[in-house]
Amino acid sequence: ASADPRFISSAKGKGLFATRNIRKGETVFVERPVVSSQFLWNALYNYRACDHCLRALETAEENAQRLLGKSSLVLPHPEQCSIRKDLHQQCPRCQVTYCSAECRQAALEQYHQVLCLGPSRDDPTHPLNKLQEAWRNMHYPPETSSIMLMARMVATIKQAKDKEWWIKAFSQFCNKTANEEEEIVHKLLGDKFKGQLELLRLLFTEALYDEYLSRWFTPEGFQSLFALVGTNGQGIGTSSLSQWVHACDALELPVLQREELDAFIDQLYKDIEKESGEFLNCEGSGLYVLQSCCNHSCIPNAETSFPENNFLLHLTALEDIEAGEEICISYLDCCQRERSRHSRNKILRENYLFTCSCPKCLAQADDADVTSDEEEEGEGETDDAELEDEMTDV
Repeated sequence: ASADPRFISSAKGKGLFATRNIRKGETVFVERPVVSSQFLWNALYNYRACDHCLRALETAEENAQRLLGKSSLVLPHPEQCSIRKDLHQQCPRCQVTYCSAECRQAALEQYHQVLCLGPSRDDPTHPLNKLQEAWRNMHYPPETSSIMLMARMVATIKQAKDKEWWIKAFSQFCNKTANEEEEIVHKLLGDKFKGQLELLRLLFTEALYDEYLSRWFTPEGFQSLFALVGTNGQGIGTSSLSQWVHACDALELPVLQREELDAFIDQLYKDIEKESGEFLNCEGSGLYVLQSCCNHSCIPNAETSFPENNFLLHLTALEDIEAGEEICISYLDCCQRERSRHSRNKILRENYLFTCSCPKCLAQADDADVTSDEEEEGEGETDDAELEDEMTDV
């Protein structure tokens, strides 16, 4: 591997360090999540994704038609769409859809035996459906986490022959003190969090209780599990339309055709934004062992993306990185990174419980601790800043 996790200090926890010189633009690693899940509202609104790997299931044309609300739209170069509907499979019992036989099998072997709803898929009184409905009523879009990520963790251990191996795998993720956990849960659930957390715990217990994991079902254990997902969950975004756009960008075309195609794509995205706003992707979150070791910097030397249109996370170097150097990503989006040190740290403290001391923040340490007038106007926008790394362009 090009990178290795190392313990830094009790305040900072782990960090990820380059084991060799890495060139700008190079893929540092590709990582599969230990567990992942699509967001519940995202699925409810017909963002159709593989139930296991989150690969978008619509063709690029269907994707664009739905986002535009226009079924007559025809995309040029349909051969550039990578979706293979002939490979799609459903669970024969509950009809959730997978992009391939491999994903259906992988889900079945890891967690789906426990979570398969069978004929109760549309029964609102089924414990798992009650749990999902309660979660949707507490956590509206923009979504940053999912109770089903926790459900899949429990189901994975219930199904596993080597339960201890999985418990160890999950315990690698950053843990917080009880006070910090409470802050994270509070952030995820809002003002009524104590009552909501207890309701979720009871529904979670009714749907999934397991003697072996009894600690996870106690109030303290459930809060810890919740905080683990809130702290370590990495947003995943997939889109067959963006895959098609990337493929079209790579086409060798005569100048005039290239200009026409670029103009068509630009206009398409403008029209989609009017109709669907910012919600373009199939979205979910996952737990990634290596990626979760990456600390934040306001001038990151690496970034995450999902170029394969599924849950495989690619970490790419934004700069040359020397052997022994720490690899950092940004927990803030581009707009947030341009703001003052005071504003950046306000977002990081509220959502990630730390104050940044990257070179950029240290260089600006003497700047006034007030936000500028323009920033004040934008302040409200960041109060709900993502609780996990920003959705990356796919």
